[in-house]
Amino acid sequence: MIEELSCTCGGCDRELREESLRLTYRTESGERRAYECVCGTVTITVAR
Repeated sequence: MIEELSCTCGGCDRELREESLRLTYRTESGERRAYECVCGTVTITVAR
């Protein structure tokens, strides 16, 4: 079981913070967030 989750860049493993949040999309299924890291990678997170 996962004890600790973190929101990190898929390209460079930097922690993604609110200032890198570019888009939030909410549906009945949950929330998706798009983050753009300073390295240029876009990371999508999904929460239900």
